Amino acid sequence: MMTGDRTGSRSRLRGHGLSAAGMTVAYERTDVVHDAAIAIRPAEVTALVGPNGSGKSTLLRTLARLQHARSGTLTLEGEQDGGTDGFALDSRQFARRVALLTQGRPTPSGLNVRDVVEFGRHPHRGRWGRPDPGGAAVVDRALGLTGVAHLAARGVEQLSGGQLQRVWLASCLAQETGVLLLDEPTTYLDLRYQVELLDLIRDLADDHAIAVGVVLHDLDQAAAVADRVALLAQGRIAADGTPEDVLAPDLLSEVYGIRIDVETDPSTGRLRTRAVGRHHTRSERPHPSR
Repeated sequence: MMTGDRTGSRSRLRGHGLSAAGMTVAYERTDVVHDAAIAIRPAEVTALVGPNGSGKSTLLRTLARLQHARSGTLTLEGEQDGGTDGFALDSRQFARRVALLTQGRPTPSGLNVRDVVEFGRHPHRGRWGRPDPGGAAVVDRALGLTGVAHLAARGVEQLSGGQLQRVWLASCLAQETGVLLLDEPTTYLDLRYQVELLDLIRDLADDHAIAVGVVLHDLDQAAAVADRVALLAQGRIAADGTPEDVLAPDLLSEVYGIRIDVETDPSTGRLRTRAVGRHHTRSERPHPSR
């Protein structure tokens, strides 16, 4: 983990955030996100959670302008301005302020790790391949921050899934934005890489003041990493607040349609959830000898 440039990164990125209000998103003529309001704040991790089809990934992609909003506002906030209309910026300007790590990125062939991370510098190079002063140093920082500097010369087709996910994240960091959006970044990763990636996300907020918005399926991961949680249900934000406020058993059970118990883990002090199925109560299970 890189630590040498933390002070400079924090001062450069502090104050950058992204917020939406009245956001409605439709596929063809069917609204799938309804009048959503959400804020991705600097130096905080905001987790979007909810059942399949609740609209969380659609909302995140709309915040990243990959999905068209039928109505609503998108505001980028920075130290030097009171707020910029995110929909009014051209694609290059927007990409200098917001980065998105999408699901299921393909594995490029014939490229090494550094080549892939350098993709993130595209918004800074300008048209006609103009020089990118300082770009090489930014790529070096991104490689170091994500722990893949030692893999820089390795072909990406040789990487494990967890390593490749870190490389794509490094590419996002090379964009040098103040806002980072991630759509289910722990999907398909084994437990070790899930934990390491969540730790890295937390570090980006704490040590570099990046505003992080992340879609997660695992409620315990959201409780562990997030400052705020937005719970979506049927395309609407059912609750938005601290993990302690949102991850309440009655609310979760209603939204997910299954009994969900919530307790505090005595070893970590974090909330821990448990969905209770018909066979999850040991005392009710028939003994094998009966």
